[in-house]
Amino acid sequence: MLSLKEFIRYELKGWKRVEIIGLLLVFFIISFVSFLNQDSLIAFIYAICGILYTIIAGKGKISCYFFGIISSICYSLLTFSNALWGNLILNILYYIPMEVIGIIRWKKYLKKDTKEIIKTQLSHKQRLIISGISIIACVFCVFLLKSFKDTNPIFDGITTILSIVGMYLTVKRCIEQWIIWMIVNGFSVLMWLDLVIHGARASAAIIVWSIYFVLAVYFFFMWKKDIQLNCYNVKK
Repeated sequence: MLSLKEFIRYELKGWKRVEIIGLLLVFFIISFVSFLNQDSLIAFIYAICGILYTIIAGKGKISCYFFGIISSICYSLLTFSNALWGNLILNILYYIPMEVIGIIRWKKYLKKDTKEIIKTQLSHKQRLIISGISIIACVFCVFLLKSFKDTNPIFDGITTILSIVGMYLTVKRCIEQWIIWMIVNGFSVLMWLDLVIHGARASAAIIVWSIYFVLAVYFFFMWKKDIQLNCYNVKK
């Protein structure tokens, strides 16, 4: 059992200089844009915690979920005020519980030396099954949200379903999560851009989702490299 001091030391271990500089730059941009556009405090906190969650999750550190829970609570408030019912339900009934489960599950699969998670990947059969279910669920969700007069049922429906899949794969430690997050983040940028154009005070959300997209691409290749290295070491 790690002490709090040891836990913090391992969580801060392994950061590259470029990652630290990039993180500080992102924080500055978010702060500047939020102040310039007079975004709400909730949108600002969501943006900061959301970025921290994504980066720390990408590095395979279990502390990501603590920031994820705060981010999900703030995002729930934002979606509620903008009538995005799919994303609201997603965060309250799925994200937050799954983030708690993530803490419990990730603790079982940590590398002894770095305390980072052991990364995995799906089989071809699993990828086909998940893809088929995701497409069917997206179509169903879009039509369901239309009946509830959702502000943007297409974007909201697709991002809601794929976020469910993405979070499931995150808890399962699968590299395929980053492909799902690329799609979710791209659609989310378009969704929030449309909302801001129509008066929503959440410009930081556009920047955050854009950064999420870039991070998803970055960590996909980082995880791929790590998985290939582990497979090579096992074969040796």
